[in-house]
Amino acid sequence: MSHAMKRKRATVAGVMLASALTLTACTAPTGDANGGDSSGKSEVVVYTGVTGDFAENFNPFIEGNLQSTRGVIYEPLFFYNITSGGDPEPLLGESFEFNEAGTELTITMRDGVKWSDGEDLTAEDVVYTFELITEVPAFNTAGYDGQAELVDEKTVKFTFPEPSFTDAVSYIGNTPIVPEHIWAEKTDPTTDQNAEPIGSGAFTLSEFNSQNYLLAANEEYWGGRPEIDTVRYISLTGNQSATDTLLQGEIDLAGIFLPDVEGVFKGTPLEYTNTPLNQTSFFTCSDEAQGCTGPQTDVAVRTAIYNALNRDQLNSLAFSSYNGQMSPTYGLLERDEKWIADEFSEPVPGTPNVDAAIEALEGAGYARGSDGIFAKDGERVSLTVQVVTGWTDYIAAIDASAEQLLEAGIELKPAQVSFQEWTANKSNGNFQLSLDSLGQGVAADPYYLYMRYFHSDNTAPVGETSGQNFARYSNATVDQAIDAAGSTLDEAVKAEQYAVVQAEIVRDMPYIPILVNSALTIYNTDNVQGWPTEDNLYAYPRPDRAWDNGIVLKTIKPAN
Repeated sequence: MSHAMKRKRATVAGVMLASALTLTACTAPTGDANGGDSSGKSEVVVYTGVTGDFAENFNPFIEGNLQSTRGVIYEPLFFYNITSGGDPEPLLGESFEFNEAGTELTITMRDGVKWSDGEDLTAEDVVYTFELITEVPAFNTAGYDGQAELVDEKTVKFTFPEPSFTDAVSYIGNTPIVPEHIWAEKTDPTTDQNAEPIGSGAFTLSEFNSQNYLLAANEEYWGGRPEIDTVRYISLTGNQSATDTLLQGEIDLAGIFLPDVEGVFKGTPLEYTNTPLNQTSFFTCSDEAQGCTGPQTDVAVRTAIYNALNRDQLNSLAFSSYNGQMSPTYGLLERDEKWIADEFSEPVPGTPNVDAAIEALEGAGYARGSDGIFAKDGERVSLTVQVVTGWTDYIAAIDASAEQLLEAGIELKPAQVSFQEWTANKSNGNFQLSLDSLGQGVAADPYYLYMRYFHSDNTAPVGETSGQNFARYSNATVDQAIDAAGSTLDEAVKAEQYAVVQAEIVRDMPYIPILVNSALTIYNTDNVQGWPTEDNLYAYPRPDRAWDNGIVLKTIKPAN
């Protein structure tokens, strides 16, 4: 559901954070009628939802990199606006052209781009980047299978074995271009956390500590120096801490959940947008062949959980009824209507079907124990689900889910962990269930979500770092259908292939769908202007979305 942006006004005061750092939200230059700090610098303070210490990871190819890495420090060739669709915005690339068969793609680079260390960015860096992701499968989350050829200093030609009209969007819109003169010297780029990033984006790393870090405006940015001088990212203890800090004027931009957002922010200068996009689910470590262990590796258990959930109750109790219905196919119900097969046109059920859950378990040979929990071969259907400490909505959702699943003879045990541990566990397969959301891909087409989260190219055995197929799901039929959809512009063919994917993933359910997550973005308009609004979504507003975050931060400016 979507709520109109609300405009509020009030005076706010400062606050000392637990990290002992006094933050100053965006300030006007010295001498302004509304005041300013002695440095005359404008600073925007951002909270993306990180709890616990920051890990000093600016490697744009490694899962768990800091959320400013992709978009603010490093850039792709083109930007695709997931909210509006339409033509891509040129970034490091100036233009591109396919041959008629879709097997060759020629990119013309932008003139005058420099890396933040002053070196020229050229087509050679683009060729190097794509050679790197070819050599390092863990970096190749989009399934790139092309060959990059240097035509001249401004031109790169990609050649593909099959038509790649759809695939190529992921390559040119979702691949961070890195400097060859830096990265060619790295001994092992798969473990190098790139603590001193050299990028092409509008901001560069200035200071770092485990509780906050500072980015400074790139004076030589090809798009012109941003009007905001510095951006400070902070870590807090969770949603409540973020709400308190917002209300005291110490954050300019935050992506969090909170109940009664209109009531909480009444009388303040804080505005919000709600742009639901990501799809909240129980991620499961699903494949025994990849080393997953536990009851969740049985599709009957996953099916039982799916049927036993009371999503209407979860929405009310945990999400203040801000969340929306979702499709079991992971296509967005309105945006992707033409891509959702007729047999799956209905959203996931809002009310539970406990009888169906019990039938799934009993049909697979499970029997209730004396404690009411189903078991098979001595193993109880008892599952641990990880969640980030301080994510109050997700914690409430797990508590409510645990009560609901007991009726179906399933035990659910929450485990609160830091953001960094939660991320590492997903990437390494060290979990049974994880409450999380599947994000949309680079453009408005379910292909990109299917490739990221369901294609076996993007997973790895437990204990090894995966791409974004965190469920460790491997299905040759799904792989072939995704590949076929990525090689055509024929919508009828794509729809046929998506129907194949959907039939498989709805049956197998490696991710158990719950609801489309509300996506509240809160920002301070007394301090800063130019934020995306529901009337002008020039980028997705949430500060944790790669690529869009860079577009937003280089567009905003001090309000005074």
